[in-house]
Amino acid sequence: MGIPTVSIDSTTIIVGIDVSKEYVDFFVLNRKGDPSGRRPRRLKDLTMLAAELAALEPQLVVLEATGGFETVVWAALEAAGLSVAVVHPKRVRDFARSLGLLAKTDRLDARVLARFGELLGPAPTPLPSREARAERELLRHLNALVAMRAQQRTRKRQLEGEGALASAERVIASLSEEIALLEQQVEQTLRERPAECERVARLRTAPGVGPKTSWALVAELPELGQLSGRQVAALAGLAPMARDSGRFRGRRRIIGGRARVRTALYMAARAAVRCDPYLAAFRARLLAAGKPKQVALIAVARKLLVALNAMIRDQRPWIPLPA
Repeated sequence: MGIPTVSIDSTTIIVGIDVSKEYVDFFVLNRKGDPSGRRPRRLKDLTMLAAELAALEPQLVVLEATGGFETVVWAALEAAGLSVAVVHPKRVRDFARSLGLLAKTDRLDARVLARFGELLGPAPTPLPSREARAERELLRHLNALVAMRAQQRTRKRQLEGEGALASAERVIASLSEEIALLEQQVEQTLRERPAECERVARLRTAPGVGPKTSWALVAELPELGQLSGRQVAALAGLAPMARDSGRFRGRRRIIGGRARVRTALYMAARAAVRCDPYLAAFRARLLAAGKPKQVALIAVARKLLVALNAMIRDQRPWIPLPA
């Protein structure tokens, strides 16, 4: 089944690459014959593919974010001098549906990605440094272990037999030991990177921002301090989106964004309203105006993020404000 065409006069060469665990499928748009194919997701094969694509001089290569599988492909393409845009899978899927395309295969996805790049022109995404990628990977592994420990603690409360309880306690103790080691490793990694260490120290002067929140902001939101308050709130998924149609005015809701950043800021907001009179008063005003508790807390998280963004931009610590 072919992709429906849109009337557009374009000869710009765009490459779409669909990445899976073992293979990559590619499609070259606006090149004679529309070259396409499949290669193993091995470094030597990706290096050869990147060199072949570079010879075609595409303006842009479009990939989906696939939970980390795309990183080695991204690195090989950038090493060959290609501009790469990494886009959210939901955007691409919605784009395919807008074309009336309901089928989904790896080969078809590569074609859709190329057409997405041609019609929407996403900006190239800078590849994080190897150190930044390692730090992010370490932090995500730490968060996964913390979540596993929380699950085991919940399960322990449901157990009655001595054998099962003893096993759960051993698992929790083992996870706690590994979590402590990883936390030390994250701190050591930051100390070896002075610029990030300084950012973390500055962030921790804000109310409610502890080690885990500062780590999440540095690793998952490197744009902090480079965007406007509205932009950074939207990037974190803390900006309320309108739901209006005609005379109908729907309730504004947050949607999308970076879930790890949003979760970290939500937890920071819960702590901040207990120790900062300005943020506590802001939450109290929202509650007095009839806002639900969760809505008020999300608003605090958004205000806190905007303040943190200004702190990093202006290279200053938190300045307490009167209630």
